[in-house]
Amino acid sequence: MSSTAQSPVPAAGDASEQSTLENELAVLLVESLNLEVAPSDIVPTAPLYGEGLGLDSIDILEVALEVSRKYGFQLRSDDERNQQIFSSLRSLAAHVAQNRGAS
Repeated sequence: MSSTAQSPVPAAGDASEQSTLENELAVLLVESLNLEVAPSDIVPTAPLYGEGLGLDSIDILEVALEVSRKYGFQLRSDDERNQQIFSSLRSLAAHVAQNRGAS
């Protein structure tokens, strides 16, 4: 009996396919953290912290700084929503979409 393995390449229309903003953020993650993964290989629903992409708290701080610079709003270390915001590429993209350009 063979076990079913997930394909690393998302199918067209699959929930793991990156949106344009998710791809922008994936590129930002890879470039700012010098990750050894292609931006297109980051599954939008996979965890960023710990398991999944394997980021640590220092990585998350760096990402927050880069997102703040690029998208024009402050991500604060004391925000109680940070665990949810940084839970995945998709949740980070949703937060950026909601807040970019805001004062």
